[in-house]
Amino acid sequence: MSSSQFRVGRRRRFPWWLLIAAFIAVPILEIYVIIQVGQVIGAWWTIALLIADSIFGSWLIRREGRRAWQALTVTIESGRMPATELADGALILVGGTLMLSPGFVTDIIGILLILPFTRPLARRLLTRVVARRLVVVRRNGSGPQGPVVRGEVIDE
Repeated sequence: MSSSQFRVGRRRRFPWWLLIAAFIAVPILEIYVIIQVGQVIGAWWTIALLIADSIFGSWLIRREGRRAWQALTVTIESGRMPATELADGALILVGGTLMLSPGFVTDIIGILLILPFTRPLARRLLTRVVARRLVVVRRNGSGPQGPVVRGEVIDE
């Protein structure tokens, strides 16, 4: 096939500088927030709150992960495409990772990704991001291009 038969969309490059900035800025922000909370409620209460937050996060991950798995199973058994269920599973996985890491900022983001009433907002954002990153390949014209070879499939 010639190159004129396909039109390929231009793929956007990932901004690596943004990822590097996040790996620097997020820990600094987490340390700042932990220090501020510690100054208000005390060091031991801050540590206790971080531990309780991790315990709550692991319970929430288990609960919502089980619900997402059941929804995925039901959707697959019914013969439908499990796009929403797969997105929910990915959001729960990312949210769970954020919940298990120490810090209040990542915990808040993780909770927002995991909770069933805030997850639809995150799912819409994820859909937009994935849709922008996809490379679209389209054929020019509506029918097959080039010669059509008719044949028979023989299964041995």
